[in-house]
Amino acid sequence: MRYMPISNELFVHNRRNFVKELKPSSIAIFNSNDVMPTNADGTMPFRQNNDLFYLSGVDQEESILIIFPDAKDQRMKEVLFVRETNDHILTWEGYKLTKQQAQEVSGIKTILWTHEFKSVLNTLMAEAEHVYLNSNEHLRAVVEVETRDARFTKWIKERYPLHKYERSTPIMHYLRAIKSEQEIALMRKACHITELAFRRLLGFIKPGVMEYEIEAELYHEFLRNRSRGPAYGSIIASGANACILHYVDNNQECKDGDMLLMDFGAEYANYAADLSRTIPVNGTFTPRQRDVYEAVLRVMKAATSMLVPGNTLDQYHAFVGTVMENELIRLDLLNENDVRNQDPAAPLYKKYFMHGTSHFLGLDVHDVGNKYRPFEEGMVFTCEPGIYIWDEGIGVRLENDILVTKNGPVDLMKDIPLEADDIERLMKR
Repeated sequence: MRYMPISNELFVHNRRNFVKELKPSSIAIFNSNDVMPTNADGTMPFRQNNDLFYLSGVDQEESILIIFPDAKDQRMKEVLFVRETNDHILTWEGYKLTKQQAQEVSGIKTILWTHEFKSVLNTLMAEAEHVYLNSNEHLRAVVEVETRDARFTKWIKERYPLHKYERSTPIMHYLRAIKSEQEIALMRKACHITELAFRRLLGFIKPGVMEYEIEAELYHEFLRNRSRGPAYGSIIASGANACILHYVDNNQECKDGDMLLMDFGAEYANYAADLSRTIPVNGTFTPRQRDVYEAVLRVMKAATSMLVPGNTLDQYHAFVGTVMENELIRLDLLNENDVRNQDPAAPLYKKYFMHGTSHFLGLDVHDVGNKYRPFEEGMVFTCEPGIYIWDEGIGVRLENDILVTKNGPVDLMKDIPLEADDIERLMKR
């Protein structure tokens, strides 16, 4: 991996917390992601299953983790299976983890080869009553490809139909929502790499530059700082493209007088950063552009102040909606009387601000977590209000990553330029 080694204390801690949530006589099984094909003999870059990584730190394909705290054989309470290598694999694919290396990465003592899994599982299933299986469950997920976990679920239920099957997902959503100090350190690193990339862009962007050239600068800065690359598809949207929320074509020329909305973040050690900035292509905001920018910035600051323990996403978004209404009235985009008489189920501000303000952040960009769970210390959220005015070709979104603490919100991106004056000054320099 490109990133620096992570202390296995993180993964030992995560497994310990997971075990506390299991029913007696339970075995839990986690599979790595598939290596996904393209066409012919091509494959996509491998990306580990985040739950398996969270519990083991292993970033390699064809890995399987068994957690069985009530196993009668002490060696079988935690078992990690990794792919056995040979000279052929070494020649064509490179080095794979040895058993010793897998021990050091995960903190798990019992390391076996993946081809031994079914025989070991057969022995352990005779002792287990409950079987916890993993799946990808997310409010935004649209899963059309059968995953390795899905195939395994079919197989094990057919092979062992009389066991009591449970879902690991609710436990993982509960645990992963709270970030440990080590996780926060990794996320800070991802945010720092993202900052380096943004500062680089401030000296690069000018009229005539293509959106894809800006994206190329991001890749360069990410990769040279031990990042795997972008945590998600980068949005580089100039002019009216900024009004398309998930614009990823990135193929237009940045023109004098336009603003440029950028939404990107580095991935470091599988953890994501998520930043949005909107800047003037020529380095100077027009009066109207600055008015819209400052309105979004005021909403962002108000929203950030509400990311505190005890609040909820529903209460939070209702508050942000009220702040946004006032800003849109100030910009002459909404009428105060119309807002007063609007249908609460269809607020008028949604015409100009149609997405949510915050989402969980962590190993996934839209990280797992229960939307109804009150905010707790250790949660990390994005804060990303925006105003999109199709008629004027103006789209402004600003976004930082915020850690919830008992002493108030902590901005993990506080060092990344945000104020309009700072943006103009740095671009002119």
